[in-house]
Parts: sequence; C-alpha cells; structure tokens
Amino acid sequence: MDEEYDVIVLGTGLTECILSGIMSVNGKKVLHMDRNPYYGGESSSITPLEELYKRFGLPDSPPESMGRGRDWNVDLIPKFLMANGQLVKMLLYTEVTRYLDFKVVEGSFVYKGGKIYKVPSTETEALASNLMGMFEKRRFRKFLVFVANFDENDPKTFEGVDPKLTTMRDVYKKFDLGQDVIDFTGHALALYRTDDYLDQPCLETINRIKLYSESLARYGKSPYLYPLYGLGELPQGFARLSAIYGGTYMLNKPVEEIVMEDGHVVGVKSEGEVARCKQLICDPSYIQDRVRKAGQVIRVICILSHPIKNTNDANSCQIIIPQNQVNRKSDIYVCMISYAHNVAAQGKYIAIVSTTVETGDPEAEIEPALELLEPIDQKFVAISDLFEPTDDGTESQIFASRSYDATTHFETTCNDIKDIYKRMTGSDFDFENMKRKQNDVFGEEEQ
Repeated sequence: MDEEYDVIVLGTGLTECILSGIMSVNGKKVLHMDRNPYYGGESSSITPLEELYKRFGLPDSPPESMGRGRDWNVDLIPKFLMANGQLVKMLLYTEVTRYLDFKVVEGSFVYKGGKIYKVPSTETEALASNLMGMFEKRRFRKFLVFVANFDENDPKTFEGVDPKLTTMRDVYKKFDLGQDVIDFTGHALALYRTDDYLDQPCLETINRIKLYSESLARYGKSPYLYPLYGLGELPQGFARLSAIYGGTYMLNKPVEEIVMEDGHVVGVKSEGEVARCKQLICDPSYIQDRVRKAGQVIRVICILSHPIKNTNDANSCQIIIPQNQVNRKSDIYVCMISYAHNVAAQGKYIAIVSTTVETGDPEAEIEPALELLEPIDQKFVAISDLFEPTDDGTESQIFASRSYDATTHFETTCNDIKDIYKRMTGSDFDFENMKRKQNDVFGEEEQ
C-alpha cells in the first residue's frame, strides 16, 4: 500500500465508484478503499434478509413466511434510473451495461385527494386520464405539444415565451392550467420536490418534462429502469470498470487519518501505512469536519405480500404524493419493486417510502404513503442526515460527495459527479471522457 497514487477514493458508494471508474479510464492511478467489508456504502443493497433485521436492530429473525434470506437484496436508498437520463448515458458510454440487466418499471402514479392515478405523459394518455376534466385535457394537450416542440436554439418554437426570463408560473398561466394539473406536471413529470421552481425561468422545467417524455418514449410503460438484484449492482459495475483500467480496490480497510501538508491532502493512513496521493474523493462520513448538515431524509422500507392497490397489480411502480395534496413543502415518494427483480422472495414486494424531514415527528409525515401500502408485513425506519461539503476542494484537493437526497432517480447524483469532476480536473464534464479506449491493454474479451 505504501505507494504513490494520482487519486485515492474513500467509500464505495455510487458517486465514488463512478468517479473512480472515470479517473481510471482517463489514465489516472487510483486506489479505492472502504472501511466496510461490502461495496456500496450508503447506496448498498443488503442481503441476506437476516442482515437487514440485524442492521435495523430488530430482536427477532425474519419469520419463515419471508422465504429464504438469501433471495433478498434490499436497497437502503430507493432510486430508479431515468431511461434517457444521465446515469444510463454513463452506463452506456462506459459499457458497464454489460455487467447489469435492467427491467422497465411498470408504472408511475400520482396521488390526488386520497386516491392514486396513473401519470399521463403522452397526448393519448392525457386525453384518457381521470385526473382532469375535458376542457382541462385540451389545454394540457396543447401544453405538452408546446413542450415537445420547444427548442431553446430555435426562437420560432418559443410562442412568446422567453426561456431565460419567463417564469414557469407564467407559462402555466399562458396555457390556463389549473392547480391539480400544475401539481402533477411540476412534481410527477418535471420531478421537482418543492414548488420553488414556479418562480424560476422556465427552461429548466421544460427540459425536465422533455427528459421524462423522451425516457418514457424509449420503453413505453414508464420512464424508469431498475437493475435486477438491486441498486447495489451499480457501484460494483463501475468498480469493475475501474479495476479493468488498473484501479486497486481494498475493502474492510479502516481509515485512520487523512494526511495533510500545507493545507492540502498528501495521503491516507490505514493500519499504520500511508498511501500517498495528489487528490482525494470521499463520501461525507470520512471527513466530518469538512461537511455540514443540510437536512434529513426519512426512508421506510416496507415488506408486503401484495401489490399496491389501484396500480393494476404492477410488480414495480413509483407513486408521487405532491406536497400540496398533504400540506407539506416537499413531496413524498414511494418506490416499489418485487420478486420480479430478484430482490425479494417469491410473491413478496418491497415498497420504500421517502421524503425530506420537515417536523420533529418524521414518521407522522409519511403516514399518507403508508396508508396506501396496508397491510405491511414488516417495516424498517431510517432517518438519515444529509451532508454537503463546506469545502470545494480547490485548496485541500479533497472532494467530498453529497449525501443521496430524497429524489427517486439519479439525476441529482449525476450532477454531483459532474460537479466534482469539473472541480478536480478544471474542465467541464464530457461524456466522451468516459468511453473505454478502443484497443485497450486491460480491455476484456467480448462476453
């Protein structure tokens, strides 16, 4: 271990593994360490089921009705991949797709007045939806056509809207859309967690709705994908990529000290030895003096023996409860997957409820979501602090990732990766940098 590396990475969460993969592909010498004996850090999938019971401090072991413990892979952080989003692009460019299999999530639903409805996202679905009346449907359809044709480089498509000045609130007014439609457009299509976006320029929202529609267009049922055997497969896929390009991996390795000289990082000390480096990437748990708490997320893992009511017996789905519907500032999300994804025993479903904590009683905050899931066989409650770095790394050359937020997809995680990449290299992130080199020494034989 006593050698010199370009980059040392601490923690094997998804953000860290993707960055170590990119750095290795770009010819950097990388050492990747984790104090845990398993991959994934905060974003791992726990198996067998007994391990999950232990982790949450439950005194009993799982009942026999839960089937074989090793048939379970339970994500600690629930997220889906947008089919046309940045993470899928990263997987394709790096060819990490060859280590993973994906299934399309069967449906996306939105909560209104205590009931759940399928999210309409195409013109046809909008016209058939029970979420709105007939005239509202026509106006919404016009709005969707406007968004689909919108091109920020072609003023002819603007219809009097200035993408950098007109607020989204004004765009909704222009199309005369009512509050319910605004709710599901902002929260179930553009996937905002709060309503702050309404008074910001509309370009970002229009692009988000386009991403949703384009992702949906790829597979039809929903815009989301999910990997077989759980999300813990993602960091492992990128770890393999890094290893192929010469990255060194060490699990179960305690980090005793981050060694600094003149205010910048020069190495990491573990078990008495120092590995030297020029730059360090890590998750917030490794450098608590360089991060600040930016809030909390509550996540409740629920094991069910039935699909969720009113979802057409889908074996996977997402439900969004817009904040307005339950008098909150931020949305509540439900991600549901099942035995069909090799993450649960036959006939079992895993629904994970999550939201940003707003009060002193987080469990009461998610009650509306739990009501949709009844009866629940077993639930596991986790309340996690969200951390963000206080230091941009320019001086120290220490680059900390942000904690995984309450969103149900990986777009914010990818933005963090691009941001860290830019601060480390000084140049904008370019997906081309992720491409495997064609005639690589380390390249694998085609499977």
